[in-house]
Amino acid sequence: MSAPPRPAVGLVLVSHSPLVAAGTAELAGQMAPGVRIVAAGGLADGRLGTDAVRVVAAVEAADGGAGVVVLADLGSAVLAARTALELLGERAARVRLSGGPFVEGAVVAAVEASLGRDVDRVLAAAEAAAGLDKHVR
Repeated sequence: MSAPPRPAVGLVLVSHSPLVAAGTAELAGQMAPGVRIVAAGGLADGRLGTDAVRVVAAVEAADGGAGVVVLADLGSAVLAARTALELLGERAARVRLSGGPFVEGAVVAAVEASLGRDVDRVLAAAEAAAGLDKHVR
């Protein structure tokens, strides 16, 4: 009898744009089926912006027990994510905020999460994505 599969680290993608968040989640999800990837883009009414309460809900939806890595697109999205961590209180202990690139970081983090890496390794991978060579020169 084998042990039940370990839950994967979840991802939350915080963007000012609902379309950017959803598109990035779709792309990362194609690379890592089974990983909880939740888009937290825009305001509740669909306008551009960020909302810490939406980020809290996204973290709660993404957390399957192994923790969550949050990626943000721009400065005020980082502020919304930090506010969300404060709102989460003790639950924030399993959440990491990445300074890595939004799209590349999300894809690399999703792949690492799908391989069963822990939250700190998924975070490190997301942040290391800043150094990926796109071979454009």
